[in-house]
Amino acid sequence: MDKQDGRSVGEPGALRLDDPWYDALASGWGERDDAAETTDRWGGTQPQPPEPRSAPHDEVYLAVQRSAAFQEVRRRYRRFVLPGTVAFLGWYLAYVIAATAAPDLMAHRVAGALNVAMLAGLGQFATTFLLTWAYARHARLRRDSAALDIRWETQELTGGNIR
Repeated sequence: MDKQDGRSVGEPGALRLDDPWYDALASGWGERDDAAETTDRWGGTQPQPPEPRSAPHDEVYLAVQRSAAFQEVRRRYRRFVLPGTVAFLGWYLAYVIAATAAPDLMAHRVAGALNVAMLAGLGQFATTFLLTWAYARHARLRRDSAALDIRWETQELTGGNIR
């Protein structure tokens, strides 16, 4: 945006509402900045496909994937996610099965208008938030620093962020 409230961008007090992410494509989408375009038969432009990555980049990423540090990050991820997913799906299926197979049990009043089904349904929401919190905490404490180290090492070996 060049102007806001009648002032030029360079003037003091000018308000800029440029969002650096607004026009940016997601990584790997669209065309590269220096890619040439060709004209199709209707007069529109078609971007050229990006050049494939060089062999050294592929070798770096394969080496990183085989590294002990990367395998440890993946192992920590799996050791949390797989049991958490199985437990949550088991809890969810138990709720659905109990609701269909034992409606009398689910209709049993606990306090006032609250019954077992309502408490179990609210428990589903509570479990979702608890599992989300536990996942974020686990990632922050056990994986994020190791994954960031791997990322920086990979960026150094490949020469930076190449699209």
